[in-house]
Amino acid sequence: MRKLNITLSLLLTLVLSSSCDDFLSEIPDNRTQLNTPEKISEILVNAYPQANYMEFAETMTDNVFDSGDLTLTTIKNTQNYNWEMQDDIQRDTPSFYWDACYNAIAHANQALDAIKKLGNPSNLNPQKGEALIARAYSHFMLVSFFSQRYNPATAKTDLGIPYVLEPEDVLIKKYTRNTVEEVFNYIKADLEEGLKYVNSNYKLPKFHFNKAAANAFASRFYAITGEWNKVLEVSNELSANKIDQLRNYQSYLDVDFNTGTRKYSQESENTNLLIVSASSIYSRSFYSNRFQLTGANRDELFGVSTNLVNKEYLYRPLSYNGQITIFVPKFTEYFKYTNANAGIGLPFTGLVLLSNDELYLNRIEALIMTNQIDLANKELDYFMSIRVKNYNIATDKITEAKVIAKYPVITDEYTPFYSLTPVQASYIKAIAEIRRREFIHEGLRWLDIKRFALKVTHQSYNQADNILTKDDKRKAIQIPLHVSNTGIEKNPR
Repeated sequence: MRKLNITLSLLLTLVLSSSCDDFLSEIPDNRTQLNTPEKISEILVNAYPQANYMEFAETMTDNVFDSGDLTLTTIKNTQNYNWEMQDDIQRDTPSFYWDACYNAIAHANQALDAIKKLGNPSNLNPQKGEALIARAYSHFMLVSFFSQRYNPATAKTDLGIPYVLEPEDVLIKKYTRNTVEEVFNYIKADLEEGLKYVNSNYKLPKFHFNKAAANAFASRFYAITGEWNKVLEVSNELSANKIDQLRNYQSYLDVDFNTGTRKYSQESENTNLLIVSASSIYSRSFYSNRFQLTGANRDELFGVSTNLVNKEYLYRPLSYNGQITIFVPKFTEYFKYTNANAGIGLPFTGLVLLSNDELYLNRIEALIMTNQIDLANKELDYFMSIRVKNYNIATDKITEAKVIAKYPVITDEYTPFYSLTPVQASYIKAIAEIRRREFIHEGLRWLDIKRFALKVTHQSYNQADNILTKDDKRKAIQIPLHVSNTGIEKNPR
C-alpha cells in the first residue's frame, strides 16, 4: 500500500510539473506575438497618428480672420486664434494630436523591437523602413508644433520634444525633452536609414509610407534644414514624370460638389501619397468657425491679382452662410457606427498628409536656392498652368522680372536661418504664397510661418490687434497639461 501511495504521489508530481511547465510556457493573455512579416505589418497600420492637426494649425495662421459672426464663437476656436493654451483635450486639439503621435511612435517601436529580436532578417527590411520613417514623421510633426523653429544657431539649447526610441516596458515611464538639435539628428537618422528599405508593396500603399510618400516627407524635412541638393535628389523622379501626377483642379469643377469633395482625399488621386483616416470633426468645423477664412477676405487670398499671371484660380471657394465664412471643399466625414440602433458612433475624416503637389513645390524652392532660376521658371510655368483658368504659355510665361515685380523684397520680412539673395527672397515669397493657397485649411502654412519667421496679425471684433511677432515664444505650442504634470518642462512664455 505504501509503495502504491509513493507511486501515485510521484505520478501526480510529474503530471503537475508537466502542467506547470506547459502553463508557464503559454502567453498569459491574447497579445499578438510579432514573429512574422504579416503580424509586424499589421501593427504598423497603427504607426500613423490617427488625429488631425489641421484645425489648430490653420487657425493660428494668416489664412484665418474674424468673420464677425459672434454666434459661431467657440472656446477652442478662440484659443487657437489667439495662440493660447487649449483647454479642450478632445479630437482636433494639440493635446489629442500629441497623444496620437506618441501612440503611433509606440507602435513603430514595437515593430522595430520585434524585427531586432528576429535578427533583422532582410525579408523584414520593408517593414523596418516603414517603421523608421513613421517614427521620424510623428516626431517631426511634434517638434514642428511644440518647439521653436529649427535654427542651427539655437538648436543646441532650444527645447525639443522627447524622442522615444524604445518600446515602453513599464507602467509609467519618465521622459525628458531632447534639444531641437538632438530631435532633428534623430529624425534624420531614422529617415535616411528608412529610405534604404521602404518600398511600395502594400495592399493599400497610400495608407503606408510607400517610397513616394517617404520622398515627399524627406523633401519637407530637408527644406526645413536647408539641404537643397537632397530636396532635389528625392524629387527627381517627380520632375521627370509630373504630367498627371499633380492635382487636377479642373476635374473637381467638372463634377458635382459631393463627388469633388470626396475626390480630394481618395486613393485614386495620383497626387495623394499618404492618407490617414483620423478621428476628427474638422469636416464640420472648418467652414463654420467664427475665426476662419471669410468672405470679406476672399480677394486677399483668391483675387486674380494674387497670382503671378493675374488670372482666376481653379480653386472653388464656397459658402454655406452667404459668404460670411468661405471654404475650399476638401474634407469628407466618415461616421462609423458603434451602435446603429442608438445612432452612436465615431467621426473620421480622410486627410492627405503628403502629396506630389507639396513635393513639386519643395523642388521648385530647392531649384531657387541652388540658383537654377531658369529651370524653376519652367517648373512654375507648369504649376500655374494647372492652377488658373485660361493659362497661355505665350503671354503668361513666368520670368524673373515678373516674380520680382509681383513680390518685391521687403526688409526683414522673410528671415530663414540661411541667407537669401534679393532674387531668391522674391522667389521664396512667391512659392510660399502659392503654397499658402494650395494647402488652404490644411495647416501647412503654419510650418512656413515658423521657418521663415513671419509676423502674423489677428484682428478681432472690438478688440486690439493680436500680433504674433517673428520670434514670438507662442510659436511653440504649449505642451499639454497632462504631460507637464508628469514633470516634463513647459515651453517658456
